[in-house]
Amino acid sequence: MRSYSNTISFPGLGIGEFTVNNVAFSVFGIDIAWYGIIITAGMIVAFCYASWRAVKYEKIKFDDMLDYAIWIILCGVVGARLYYVIMDDSHYTLKQIFALRDGGLAIYGGLIGGAAAAFVVTKIKKLIFPSVADAVMPGVMLAQSIGRWGNFMNGEAYGGLTNLPWRMAFTTDYGTFCVHPTFLYESLWNLIGFIIINLYYRKKKYNGEIALMCVTWYGAGRMVIEGLRTDSLYLGGIRISQLVAFICFISGSFLLILLRARQKKRGQSGISGISMAEASESDSLSAGEKSAAIPMTENGIRTILGREDDENADENTVGQNEDTDSEK
Repeated sequence: MRSYSNTISFPGLGIGEFTVNNVAFSVFGIDIAWYGIIITAGMIVAFCYASWRAVKYEKIKFDDMLDYAIWIILCGVVGARLYYVIMDDSHYTLKQIFALRDGGLAIYGGLIGGAAAAFVVTKIKKLIFPSVADAVMPGVMLAQSIGRWGNFMNGEAYGGLTNLPWRMAFTTDYGTFCVHPTFLYESLWNLIGFIIINLYYRKKKYNGEIALMCVTWYGAGRMVIEGLRTDSLYLGGIRISQLVAFICFISGSFLLILLRARQKKRGQSGISGISMAEASESDSLSAGEKSAAIPMTENGIRTILGREDDENADENTVGQNEDTDSEK
């Protein structure tokens, strides 16, 4: 990994020039990059949040979340690297594919790899995948919000030229140029989405709703932000990340609307069913107090019928006794 520095400023915000180095420190001659430290911090925060949600609200054991963390992180990193290598138009040798320290990770690949791992682990543990996804996805958004600052330390993931007040300026040997701080856009977008969705969490109507909200929110923001970047991966003339973000936004929105409508319909059917049950109970009470305290089950019905048979038998007995008395 090559060590380098960037001279950055935010002139519109009154922040003067400062230097940022991509390497935090070295251990036995091995450089430890800020990017790796920040990404790792994001993973830890995501795990803590997801575990808290899973244990407290989804009734999932902490030990299960540890298993999820191991496989999701491992498969997420592999997926992020493979996605980048496949979509990049460069030619990689086998050694270069495994050279993670040279950079090249894609969030969508990480999401695909992590989701696949979570699905398999869920099947093995016989848990509910949408419930697990609800606990995990907001944490992923928070991790992405933190992780984008790793791009800042690398001096990457910025947009085209701009004169907006919040522009970020790079000073190089060729001069100073001002660009969109797209890393900051995405970091703030994910943080705002995390806060909103986190506040809504306890009001969710069905398992999977929170995960769909995260996918939709992220897709909406990334779809716009990706259009400002200058380092996008392309498939022909199409920005791959922008296309995937668009698909996430459209599919997520569609499923949210569809499932909410179904949930609402089921709720109305449930209310109607309760009303009919109450009406039936009211009729049964007016027909006779004898059935009021008896549950309307098969045994209850037999009990009611049995009591009626006993009463009829008692009436017949009384009648027979009266006939006997009259004969006497």
